[in-house]
Amino acid sequence: MRHLLFLHLLGASVWVGGHLVLLFGVLPRAMRKRDPQPVRNFEQIYERIGIPALLVQIGSGLWMASLWLPYAEWLGDSPVAHLVQAKLVLLGFTALLGVHARLALIPKLDAQRLPQLGLHIVLITLTAVAFVWVGAGFRFGGLW
Repeated sequence: MRHLLFLHLLGASVWVGGHLVLLFGVLPRAMRKRDPQPVRNFEQIYERIGIPALLVQIGSGLWMASLWLPYAEWLGDSPVAHLVQAKLVLLGFTALLGVHARLALIPKLDAQRLPQLGLHIVLITLTAVAFVWVGAGFRFGGLW
């Protein structure tokens, strides 16, 4: 379990940290200049480590959830089940945002669409931070 948790936290560090850098470091400069190129440049580099980090999180997270709670109880009403459910909802939202970005935003990205991508970056970053918040609940006994 310790090794799984380490991999999960390492993946979370890359995923959340990368999105925080994008939101607070890259996006403001791109928005000021109305130039999507800094975002494109960041995405091109980050995607090589960000997507594998997310995949590590998904695999390790599902594995750890199955160790904490049998699959049949994931939709139950216990505090751990609520945490698993919250993580699954966040994962679904992450997937929707990812598909939307990949298919609708990034291929047509220009100065006019940059604010839309900015909103997307805010949402994916908040979702990533929410993943961390919910994950801490496994250690402290619940969401609140």
